[in-house]
Amino acid sequence: MKILVIGSGGREHAIIRQLKKNPLAETIYALPGNPGMTEAICLKADPMDISQVVAMATAKRVDFCIVTPDDPLAIGLVDALELHNIPCFGPGQKAAMIESSKLLAKQLMQLYRIPTAAWQAFTNTEEAIEYLRQQPLPVVVKADGLAKGKGVVVAKTLPEAETAVRDMLDKRVFGDSGATVIIEECLEGQEVSVMCLVDRYTVVPLLSAMDHKRALDGDNGPNTGGMGAIAPCPFYTEEIADICMRDIFLPTAHAMMQERVPFSGCLFFGLMLTKDGPKVLEYNARFGDPETQAVLSLLSSDLLEALGAVRDGNLLPEHITFKPGYACCVVAASQGYPGEFEKGLPITIEEGIEAAVHMAGVAEEGGQLVTSGGRVLGVTATGDTLRAAIDKAYQAMDKVHFNNKYCRGDIGKQALRGLEG
Repeated sequence: MKILVIGSGGREHAIIRQLKKNPLAETIYALPGNPGMTEAICLKADPMDISQVVAMATAKRVDFCIVTPDDPLAIGLVDALELHNIPCFGPGQKAAMIESSKLLAKQLMQLYRIPTAAWQAFTNTEEAIEYLRQQPLPVVVKADGLAKGKGVVVAKTLPEAETAVRDMLDKRVFGDSGATVIIEECLEGQEVSVMCLVDRYTVVPLLSAMDHKRALDGDNGPNTGGMGAIAPCPFYTEEIADICMRDIFLPTAHAMMQERVPFSGCLFFGLMLTKDGPKVLEYNARFGDPETQAVLSLLSSDLLEALGAVRDGNLLPEHITFKPGYACCVVAASQGYPGEFEKGLPITIEEGIEAAVHMAGVAEEGGQLVTSGGRVLGVTATGDTLRAAIDKAYQAMDKVHFNNKYCRGDIGKQALRGLEG
């Protein structure tokens, strides 16, 4: 079986490693992949060039394609591949709009009474600022479209909120993605991520996870694509999981069916566990990064079989099982990320590292891996306890070296406090 994985990050590397465990996975291609993905054959192509991807998948006689990044999903890559008889895991363009348009997602939640933060949408700067001045602080300002996980500002002051609105609507710092802004109440509580496999009708949650979006320790600094994650999240109890399935997961899948945009793929729920119950912060139409690295490290079932069942519409709860324990993923970034950073710095990894290393922003120069992106790689360790997983991840990170390496030093500490009181 020939499998094509679209993407180049740590999430895709973790998925490829799981797929490799199935003996049917004869050949795995990654497009574009990265030089650290030694388990796959990397194809040089632009995942945003639909005709190029279709041509390459056809030429390689791909049997199954997994599309994970948000941008290719948003432009309809899955639709194009399926049209050329290449089976895909991932939602079509219309269903992917649950992520690519926060306005559409908010309207869906409002129509079907799915719990979320109070909100308003604006295209006019002055109207947005007038509304802001009437809202309690802190307040959340979001770009409507895709912004690589950076289009959300949690503003603690009114000037900060006004700047965010002007940056998005007037300066267009996120381009057309910021042509509409959503202003939300700032929910309080514990944040948790839950990825669910959905085959239009059936919803099967994966392990919960806890992402760390801010660049700096203590949840300070700007939002990033994610600086680390732990799984499972200790705040996500069985009782809360049942509530989420009843009030959020199933209603969302059923709402999309009602709207004639049935979802097939991985539906990511960013949740806030408030005093009034769990509420939706955001939807993603794909696996999260770095949550995937942590969650899949505890997977005990066959990922390829499960993804195939999703595409074929016969997903069952038993397709997904996990082993006991905890996982911690710590991301090594280039100093300066998510702003400007230096590239081309040699990467060395000591022998005997007791963790999975998932490559992301890397390139190759003269046979040497070098940095090429903001999030360079992630190390993921597992343990019987959360503390053991965290300790192993940081011990492994000490064996990863490149100039200007930066990683948060507190991944999982908030969850530990929750567990240990």
